[in-house]
Amino acid sequence: MRNRPGFLPAVLAMTLAGGLMSAAVGPAQARPVAEETAGPAAAPPYYLKFDKSSVTNSRLYLMKSTAGADKVVASYKAGSGQSTNTCALNRGWLPNGTYDVEFHRKNFDGIINGYVIKISDHKCHNGTKRTELFVHSEMKPNGQQGSIESERWTNSNPNDYYSNGCIKLNPGNIKNLFAKVDAIGWRKMTKLYVVS
Repeated sequence: MRNRPGFLPAVLAMTLAGGLMSAAVGPAQARPVAEETAGPAAAPPYYLKFDKSSVTNSRLYLMKSTAGADKVVASYKAGSGQSTNTCALNRGWLPNGTYDVEFHRKNFDGIINGYVIKISDHKCHNGTKRTELFVHSEMKPNGQQGSIESERWTNSNPNDYYSNGCIKLNPGNIKNLFAKVDAIGWRKMTKLYVVS
């Protein structure tokens, strides 16, 4: 078969253009992975860090990003889940990773009440999507202690730190956290990092 005039240069130009387009697409696809694994180094001015130790005795930190090592502004005992299986719906503690802070309320009225910080959904290692995730305590919608178990914190045994997969603080600590972030400004604290 005879080559037509201009055919070879056109094929060569298309091949080069295709190679350049492939090179341009590669790094863009890799970016979300880099951002996901960047962790607190790419954090906003303030953030929450949940360091898992056990389901009833872990730590939630309010952190300030600094040029050197980030500064702990406050530290609280916290629980998460009833099992260390991160894929167990409504039972397992939170999977490691980065979560967005979606909203906060001091008068939430739902299955959980009062002071809450809503965090984004997250998939565990097998792809199970964890939803309806909060930082919360046990209280009435008005922030006071109630008479039923889900609204009354006894502070006398670790069972109050068990949750259905959320992060749970005692009432005094979640109110203290809210007071600190109120003073800082909620717009400056947009992420939660879960580590172990």
